[in-house]
Amino acid sequence: MTPQPPPEPRNADGETRRVGVEIEFAGLPPRETAELVRELFGGEVEVLSPHRLKVTGTRWGEFGIELDTQYAHPDQTVVNAEAAGDSEWERMRLDFHARTRELIGDVVTDLVPTEIVCPPVPWDELEELDALFEALRTHGAKGTDASLLYGFGLHLNPEVPSLEAESLLAYLRAYLLSAAWLREQIHVDITREVLPHANPFPRAYALRVLDPDYAPDLDTLIDDYLADNPTRNRELDMFPLFAHLRPDHPHELLRSKLVKARPTFHYRLPNAQLSEPGWGAVTEWNRWLEVERLATTPETLAERSAQFLARHRPSAPRRWLTRLHRWVTRR
Repeated sequence: MTPQPPPEPRNADGETRRVGVEIEFAGLPPRETAELVRELFGGEVEVLSPHRLKVTGTRWGEFGIELDTQYAHPDQTVVNAEAAGDSEWERMRLDFHARTRELIGDVVTDLVPTEIVCPPVPWDELEELDALFEALRTHGAKGTDASLLYGFGLHLNPEVPSLEAESLLAYLRAYLLSAAWLREQIHVDITREVLPHANPFPRAYALRVLDPDYAPDLDTLIDDYLADNPTRNRELDMFPLFAHLRPDHPHELLRSKLVKARPTFHYRLPNAQLSEPGWGAVTEWNRWLEVERLATTPETLAERSAQFLARHRPSAPRRWLTRLHRWVTRR
């Protein structure tokens, strides 16, 4: 499958937009996965800890591979604190901590996913990255539908074409209008529906954003998003982008160590369909482009927003009561 071109193929600097890809799966431990990545894309394997590795020096940059649980890896706050000392007791404590975390990783290897975080890839080279998905299938990696316990996902991180509030608002509106269609096309796994990692946006937030009178500047767009979505667990997570745009923002969620600031949308909805031949990053990229096409077609975007509001907006009295409630609760 060939990646389709986005309507805005270049970023604000005129360079080809890139896409970060993250994939979760079972059945293949991190060390074997790292070797597989090296065989496909070259580079060198570096072992950071028994269940966390990276492959450096590939044509696109660095791949990160690890068990997706913090308890399988040494806690850096413990390591740094104890490494600062130089006593035999402290060295024994550090060794015990590392061995304990390694043992936890060994025990949970079949219960928590291995995750690959790929370096950003130019959108027109995603087809080459899909060789990794075929290799994972061949080597026994298991995706979302292999077990009811596997709430695994694929995340895309498309670089934004513009950092202006007007452009970001258009893409956010387009996503809100396309979310139901994307869920139908993907057939989001029941386990992933139950788990909170890719929750839909609240209806009230969609109504606010799709209102034609809503024209926020960047700071208002960020603050309104945080007020109505105080969680990373959204199908389109805007935290990494907002943390990149406002690195000094005081909100604790944007300052969390779990939020990796970057100029991208963090699209978390797709399943990890490794049992499906031919499925890969290109499949989900081509689906995502429905959002981008709508975002860059202002008349259609406005028309569909109006239709959504006509179907879902409450009556005038209810809107007045909602505003009154917000005013009272904010005092």
